[in-house]
Order: sequence, then structure tokens, then C-alpha cells
Amino acid sequence: MDSAGKHFSSGVDERVIGELVGQQARAFRENLRDLQNCLDEFEQLEKATIARLHGYCLGGGLLLALCCDFRVAASDAVFGLPEVKRSIAVLMGTQRITRVAGVAAAKEMVLLAEDFDAERARKYGLLHRVVPPQELEAEAVGLAERFLLLPPRAVAIAKRIIDRGYELPLRESRDLEIDSQLELLHSTDLREALDSFLEKRQPNFSSK
Repeated sequence: MDSAGKHFSSGVDERVIGELVGQQARAFRENLRDLQNCLDEFEQLEKATIARLHGYCLGGGLLLALCCDFRVAASDAVFGLPEVKRSIAVLMGTQRITRVAGVAAAKEMVLLAEDFDAERARKYGLLHRVVPPQELEAEAVGLAERFLLLPPRAVAIAKRIIDRGYELPLRESRDLEIDSQLELLHSTDLREALDSFLEKRQPNFSSK
């Protein structure tokens, strides 16, 4: 995932926030739930997703980036969650931030509402890789190309196990692993993985 402009995202349009003021409680809840659902649906895509971050990555844009499986940033990128400065408690993903970065880091980011650089974002656990700006595209493309060599269904199911299993009790998460793997048990790609290993050749996966 990338943006065509100078910045990945300068955050949610303040006019959108302005439209929330004065809404009835029911409409307010429904609107925010719709926004949260949009992020949830994107996060649940059964493909590996990569965010290529440059320029500003603020507010809702940062929340969207956190829905991606991998986040690669230019070393001069700027991050922040400025909502508290606008008298808003992060609208669409406070718990997502906390689950990625932990309680202490989430409080520092959310409550202080200060911008921070890519190196601090990496220390918070928000980023997988930080590279010089001129290397950003090649780094993100290179990461994406690695998935071309992997069986798509296995990647999708492994992602599902991680994301859903994280929220389950241990025994239920183990059952999820077993049940999910059953989907691959008789797949063409499993047979191709085994055959290619024994034949010492590169596999040719078909997503079947």
C-alpha cells in the first residue's frame, strides 16, 4: 500500500471530524463503527499486505498502515497521533495501536500526541524496516516479490491463524491451527511443496 503524493497520509480530513460534532449518540456510534469496520475489513484481507511509508504518516493514516502485515518506512518519515490535541481520543484504532506497540508505548504516542521519527516508530514496534528514502521503493518491492515464491493459500491461512488466534484462549487458538490446516491437507500446493523438495527444484504453486 502506498500513496501517490508527497506524504503517505496527513491524517483524517478535519472536515470529517467537524461533521461528527453535534451528532446524535446513535448516529455517532454508527459512523465510527463504520470507520472501524473499514479498517477491520482491510486488515482481514487474506493476502500479505505491505505499507510503504514516506513523508507524513499521521492519525488515521497511521492506523491504516498498522492494518498492514508489514510496514517499511523511509528514514525521514514522520509519524504521529495528533487527535488528543484536537480534543479527540483516537477514533478508529486505539486498541490496535496498543496491541502492536504495548501499553507503555501506546500511552506515550496517544496521550502526548507528539510527532516522532521513523527510528522511534521502529523502537515502538510500528515498523519492520527503516531504509534511506532513495531505497524505499526497492525495499518494499523486494519484500513483495518474496511472496511470489510462496503458496498463496498457505500464506493466507497462516495470517488468519496469527490474527484470529491472538485473540483466543490458548486451547482455542490451537484448535484454530488444526482446523485451518485441514484446508490445506489435500491441496495441490501441499503436494507441489513436497514434490519440489524431494526433487530439489523450485516449486510452482497454483493457489489450489
